[in-house]
Amino acid sequence: MQSNPSVVVYGAYGHTGGFVVSELQRRGWTPILSGRDAAKLDALATEYPELEMRPASVDDAPALDRALQGAAAVINCAGPFASTSGPVIEAALRARIPYLDVAAEIEANIDTFALYADPAREAGVVVVHAMAFYGGLGDLLATAAMGDWTSADEISIAYGLDSWLPTTGTLVAGQVSRQRRDGRRVVFGDGKISYVTGAAPVVEWNFPAPLGRQQAVSEFTMADTVTISRHIQVPEIRSYMTLAAVKDLTDPSQKAPTASDASGRSSQTFVVEVIARRGGEERRAVASGRDIYAFTAPLVVEALARVVGGQVKTPGVLTAGEAFDARDFLASLSPGHLSFDIR
Repeated sequence: MQSNPSVVVYGAYGHTGGFVVSELQRRGWTPILSGRDAAKLDALATEYPELEMRPASVDDAPALDRALQGAAAVINCAGPFASTSGPVIEAALRARIPYLDVAAEIEANIDTFALYADPAREAGVVVVHAMAFYGGLGDLLATAAMGDWTSADEISIAYGLDSWLPTTGTLVAGQVSRQRRDGRRVVFGDGKISYVTGAAPVVEWNFPAPLGRQQAVSEFTMADTVTISRHIQVPEIRSYMTLAAVKDLTDPSQKAPTASDASGRSSQTFVVEVIARRGGEERRAVASGRDIYAFTAPLVVEALARVVGGQVKTPGVLTAGEAFDARDFLASLSPGHLSFDIR
């Protein structure tokens, strides 16, 4: 790998994009800052005078090509990904460079696999999709928990967030997804995604410490369901989210995340528990950390390092669990970013 390689961060001025830029610099990469809004990029220039700014609209293919020119890879942090994933992936395929994103939109994830698996494979380009807290972490935990199992009867994912103050990007992406679903909810059963109406049930889930027993909304399907089902044979994937976090997310007077330290991280904490069941056996993986948006940065940058470093040999659209050794990947994030345990 070349010394101090450059990486385009598309959507660099967003909340998660800012964490990704900082993490790239911390690890010795040179970010190239890009996105749809030239004014926001100009504002970033005062914060990063040493970095190159390359504005590019998603409906301007030549501008996207110029934005990616000479880069080792591109990380797309710009939602809603229903609008940005396709054009930026196509630009990456033309440039013959790896593409990674932090998409958490279920429908956008499904579209990426459906539309770009063959073109990426034919171009010899690695596309790692949904490499974020939602999508990447759950997939890695499920893959780690499975171990030598090739199939399971059921996988449960329980998200234990003590709070969830959403970013503007999260709210906009959620609105796009709700419009596509026509108000329905997403569930995974009988080996496929389907849409249902009615309120999701509220149950109790006994999370690992420090959360303990909490009320949780079940059938709270997130991008992990898409990524896990791509490569693990499992007919049922059940998801749970702490009720307190759901109330934050749906609060009409929502507040954005606020920094609680010099790195910009909020005080939000999370515990994610994944349980794989087969027959009478159970295998589980547990991870805990702080700030789901900030955590996405080391997750996607570690993935970038492995892809650009040649550790992913198979081109095409891949999930985290397909692309990487899940246990080794999770262990590489500890200490500092994640506490991780197989139980």
